[in-house]
Amino acid sequence: MLILTRKLNEEIVIDGDITIKIISISENQVKLGFVAPKNIQINRKEVFEKVKESLLKATEMKTEKPNLTSGLKPNKL
Repeated sequence: MLILTRKLNEEIVIDGDITIKIISISENQVKLGFVAPKNIQINRKEVFEKVKESLLKATEMKTEKPNLTSGLKPNKL
């Protein structure tokens, strides 16, 4: 893990096209501003975890398809 110290209004640049700026600092809260390409998703970790969990559940549901053809008889030609 890289740990950086920044002051109010200072920025961090990631890979040349993502900028993180320190917007405000209070006793126990730091507000960050992000500038990134539209194809980059930026989420709080708790939101990311919920989305990930939902995607995993949806994937499990897709792989657990019921066998709808089990009661059908083969068609004889």
